[in-house]
Amino acid sequence: MSSSLIPSAFSTTASLLPPDDPHRQVLHNEVHARPTARIRLPALVVYVAVLNEGINRDQECEHLRRLPGQTALTTEQLTANFLRIRLDGYTVKWERHTEFTRYSIVQPLPDNALLGAVSPDLLPALAVTPEWLREIPGRTISAIMLSMVYGDLETVEETLVKAKVWLGETPVMASVLGQNGHSWAVSDFLLRPDGFERMLVVAPADMSATRAGRVSQRLLELETYRLMALRGLPVAKQLGPMLTQSETALADIMASLENKAAADQALLDTLVSLAARVERATAEHVYRFAATRAYDGLVAQRISELREKAIPGTQTMGDFMQRRLSPAIATVAATAQRLASLSERVARTSALLRTRVDIATETQNQQLLEKLTRGQELQLRLQATVEGLSIAAISYYVVSLLLYGAKALKAMGLPINPEMAAGASVPLVLWASWATIRRIHKTLRPNL
Repeated sequence: MSSSLIPSAFSTTASLLPPDDPHRQVLHNEVHARPTARIRLPALVVYVAVLNEGINRDQECEHLRRLPGQTALTTEQLTANFLRIRLDGYTVKWERHTEFTRYSIVQPLPDNALLGAVSPDLLPALAVTPEWLREIPGRTISAIMLSMVYGDLETVEETLVKAKVWLGETPVMASVLGQNGHSWAVSDFLLRPDGFERMLVVAPADMSATRAGRVSQRLLELETYRLMALRGLPVAKQLGPMLTQSETALADIMASLENKAAADQALLDTLVSLAARVERATAEHVYRFAATRAYDGLVAQRISELREKAIPGTQTMGDFMQRRLSPAIATVAATAQRLASLSERVARTSALLRTRVDIATETQNQQLLEKLTRGQELQLRLQATVEGLSIAAISYYVVSLLLYGAKALKAMGLPINPEMAAGASVPLVLWASWATIRRIHKTLRPNL
């Protein structure tokens, strides 16, 4: 099928499907977002990775425009986070990641820097100006000069000696790459005065440009991810004293809580301050610790992809990295676990203190309720006493009125004894007063 038929065939197929998810094209093309470079040996790859915090694409695009013939470059061309610029005799590749941006310059290796050269000076051969490199926006996290040369892999000792001479007679790590041993990778992982590390790939004459590109990408990513993983180590060391102080403070709070040696409010204030300190540290550094775990996983993956075999008398690059990287990663992991554990213990202590405060509050409420109950009982008794006195007083006044009425009737000539009549009315008046008060109670409080 010719390439001219592919778009129409795709359109016909697409018309048979339901509507695309809005992210389908982006997700599908992600696997092709960063194609591997094709590198023809002998080649020099100048690689710089910079942290891009606070650096936007406009600034990076402005820097890329300073390359020859790139004044028309637009920010929209950088939205895919990948751009390869082919220039006269060399290629510049730009890649933006979450935390860092990578710049790779792929150019021919000068003749005076081939295998066997004695610590060759590569700076004069740079295809870009030193000013362009120096003014890359961001802060350098990794800078590597990777030379890829032809060599005879059958003469192991001779080739290894030439590689050591090329790197400057420093202790080197070297690996045979690939299941079939398609190339060597040699490095000392040392920073030179110019700020670059140096790596050397030795390959036979039949090595393809595609394989050379994959090898260079894995080696450069391996070192970059190693350094990015180690960014969690200074944070872990910085947090160490704070975690020790916080753990001691929490132990003191627990002892005071157990022995009831301090007031609840004082303990609560101390615990709130401690919890705020721990949660602040968690919020500030949880991403760094998670990123360290992720980068460490990528390092392990890249080492696995190299499929290294040892060269007699040297340590493989994977073994070197794992032995140096593992303790640092373990320190970061232990600090992250320590911080998470401290946060959980603070939460449990807060729950215990809150429970104690709740119990004390409930006890106080119960005591207050008992006092209120006793007060109500006393009030009811007092009210009953007052009511009794009220019945007596009302009855007294009513009987007095009846006495005066009887005396008036006697004065009118009726044969009546006022004192006897008043005395006889006392029981009736008492009952009437009591009944009246009860009726008033029932009217005001029908449920009693």
